[in-house]
Amino acid sequence: MDTDKIRILLVEDNKDFAKLVSVYLQRFDKDKFQITWKENYQDTIKELEQDPNYDIVLMDYFLPGKNGLEITKELKAKKFNFPIVFLTVNKDFDLAVDVMKIGVDDYLVKEEISSPVLPKTVLSVIEKHRLRDHLVQLEISQQRLQAIRETLMGVVGEFEPPINEMKSLSADIKTYFPSEAHKNYIKIIEENVYRINDKLNKLKTLKEYRTVKYIKDIKMLDLSV
Repeated sequence: MDTDKIRILLVEDNKDFAKLVSVYLQRFDKDKFQITWKENYQDTIKELEQDPNYDIVLMDYFLPGKNGLEITKELKAKKFNFPIVFLTVNKDFDLAVDVMKIGVDDYLVKEEISSPVLPKTVLSVIEKHRLRDHLVQLEISQQRLQAIRETLMGVVGEFEPPINEMKSLSADIKTYFPSEAHKNYIKIIEENVYRINDKLNKLKTLKEYRTVKYIKDIKMLDLSV
């Protein structure tokens, strides 16, 4: 699979129109789009359950069985995460309102497919969707970071007194046991105390929510920076 191509699922029961969509998109940029065509609700759902990784869905409103609105509602209920653009035969204000209410990103009149409007709309909608996803993930990360900070402040506060005490004890040990025989043991103690203290300081000033894989599905906070 070419990951650089924009993957489009075209849901259209008119074979000739589906070919035209493909022709005009390829004419705009023959290497930009990868188009998969499905005729009806059943084939669309089957395809998406097998491969949900499409960048966008172009969907005819009038389809056999379930129409575009009904299919879109089902896709939203199943939590598929891709933008949807409707293809309609004419401009209809009421339809525009209805499709926007259920989360359709845009809609085009079919006669516009022969113009640059189609590929430009596809590219614009995908870019907006990716930006929106990025902002959502950023907001989630910020909320997680804030929750982690609030939790850590209490935990770090409990660790600081014994760590400070350990620093003081390691200094006393150097005084009471200055011989060469004890230097390595004291060094190990000091290194571990300061390593723990460094991690605590990083937790106190945590600015970014990042995790790394630990064991199997378990992740831990990344304090490497």
